[in-house]
Amino acid sequence: MQPKISIVTITYNSENTVEETIKSVISQGYPNLEYVIIDGASTDGTLDVVSKYSDRIAKIVSEPDKGISDAFNKGIKHATGEIIGIINSDDILLPGALQAVADAYEEGVGVYRGNIFIWDSKSDTRIQACPSMKFPLHTYKKRIVCHQGTFVAKSVYEKYGAFKTHFRFMMDVDLLIRLYEAGVKFKYIPTELAMFRLGGVTSSSFLKKTGELERLFRENGAGWLYAKSHVILFSITNSILTVLRSLGLGVLIKKIKFRLCR
Repeated sequence: MQPKISIVTITYNSENTVEETIKSVISQGYPNLEYVIIDGASTDGTLDVVSKYSDRIAKIVSEPDKGISDAFNKGIKHATGEIIGIINSDDILLPGALQAVADAYEEGVGVYRGNIFIWDSKSDTRIQACPSMKFPLHTYKKRIVCHQGTFVAKSVYEKYGAFKTHFRFMMDVDLLIRLYEAGVKFKYIPTELAMFRLGGVTSSSFLKKTGELERLFRENGAGWLYAKSHVILFSITNSILTVLRSLGLGVLIKKIKFRLCR
């Protein structure tokens, strides 16, 4: 079966990277692809680049949004495929990715997760990362999110909701926790589906993320003390990592953090 797969790309002032992203999607050769681009009213040449490929894009929306989660949700709303993947405007969908997802498709599966490459352009280093398949709240901090290699059934979004717009950094973690705790079936695809380029919003300083971390715990059922203690632990751990990075150990840290796929 060749299920209809929708790919959503959100953009904002991405003229330097979006063309590579678009090409990686439209060159898949998958016969049942729907491509949706949601632009946040870019002020650079992003839309000029996008318009070059308008005949290969099912839907283009350009308007102000309320942040990344809101843009994701707009894309999901416009998508009509059985399965939806999100590839940001600085990410790359690897050759054969959509066919690999289609080959794994089966009734009853709500989330498909494959391997990704994490690319640090500053050091020109690629690290293979294998996604976690279990997201119980109490161990989420040890899990690898890899949302670029995550494909979710449209019916799952309709039943359990999409991204919470008050999260700017933790929206994908929150989604996976909610779906896992709801009993949605996850399926692993043992191949590389996408490449994530470090340097975007999700690569931001951990100090910007701590404000959301406690809310993430509390909204998913954790008690106040549990949430506070993990925010403190998160802060201490990342302070240590910051020091190690300053000593030139950044690549080693990434290799430890993102376990190799087998």
